[in-house]
Amino acid sequence: MNQSRPKLWTKDFIIVSSVNFFLTLIFYLLMVTLAVYAVDELNASTSQAGLISGIFIIGTLIGRLFIGRIMHSIGRKRTLFIGLIFFTLTTLLYFVNFGITFLLINRFIHGIALGMASTATGTIVAQIIPATRKGEGIGYYSMSATLATAIGPFIGLYMSQHTSFQMIFSFCLALGILSLITAFFVYVPALESATKTAEIKGFNLSSFIEPKALPIAFITLAIAFCYSSVLSFISFYAIEIDLVNTASFFFVVYAVAVLVSRPFTGRLIDVKGANFIMYPAFLIFGAGMLLLSSADKSSTLLLAGFLIGLGFGNMQSSTQAIAVKLTPPHRMGLATSTFFIFLDAGLGFGPYLLGFIIPLTGYSTLYVIIGVVILATSIPYYFLHGKKESAVEPSSHTSTLV
Repeated sequence: MNQSRPKLWTKDFIIVSSVNFFLTLIFYLLMVTLAVYAVDELNASTSQAGLISGIFIIGTLIGRLFIGRIMHSIGRKRTLFIGLIFFTLTTLLYFVNFGITFLLINRFIHGIALGMASTATGTIVAQIIPATRKGEGIGYYSMSATLATAIGPFIGLYMSQHTSFQMIFSFCLALGILSLITAFFVYVPALESATKTAEIKGFNLSSFIEPKALPIAFITLAIAFCYSSVLSFISFYAIEIDLVNTASFFFVVYAVAVLVSRPFTGRLIDVKGANFIMYPAFLIFGAGMLLLSSADKSSTLLLAGFLIGLGFGNMQSSTQAIAVKLTPPHRMGLATSTFFIFLDAGLGFGPYLLGFIIPLTGYSTLYVIIGVVILATSIPYYFLHGKKESAVEPSSHTSTLV
């Protein structure tokens, strides 16, 4: 029976997942070190250091927005190469010290390059994964980013304490070059050219955004916004509750939860449908936030991290799988781009907006509110996607949704 299942762990799948891991690792490593670099080496103010981080995300959004539209005209593998070349060149430019303005411009271009390259990897992997194993495959693929989100900050913080910034940039450059070289060995099957050019003409909304992916993209935006409260403020909250040392392991536990559960949840999406994962994930994610709001000891904080990993970590891969499954193959680039645009928007703009609420509520109350919002988001999910998926027979998910 296993012999009849199409192969998932192909050479191309492993290579694309590895490239995605390296890109995400560099992204998170630099996110935790460049602000310090700007202050220490360039005498930047705190607000300028924050802008150096934020402008990267803006660049990434722009890169995703436009590359999704033109990817099919220039080719998916060529798009990946262009993104990786610019990503590596802009990494090289970190060695040059021409002041804060130059660094800001370079960070912006670096973000565009990441948006191009990561959208290309997400689109390519969605194409090479067998149709009947889409949920499982995307679950494994997104684990590469999950690993990087845990490893990247640890390597960055360790290197900033024990090495120079030049060594940090050298390490990132080496990973960028490795990604570029590795990408040469990826084979990307061609798509039918008949539908390619017809889809990319004009400048209407569907030229930049995949309409079929929008409903689940809005859900992604909401849950990413909620998760950004953890990503950006957990360190400040840990200081407030006197659990700073424990907080350093928060994202490790988060990553463990995702790594343990993804192999099962990905297959369950293919067999049972996304609702089978999404509804419990809303409850678990919300419960994790409520537990976080009352954390007063290490075990409670780490348990909250584990629940948030089970919840948000699996919702992230599930919503991506939904976006891809609902989209025709020749529009996968736009669907992937649309998904990540809304994901990045939630993660990127969430901290800025929540920053206005925290002075009024404090961190503990904020996490209570966020927990309630997560639970309430299951209602629009039902109307935007869950209700439609409930009408599909479980046995026909792989044939109907792909």
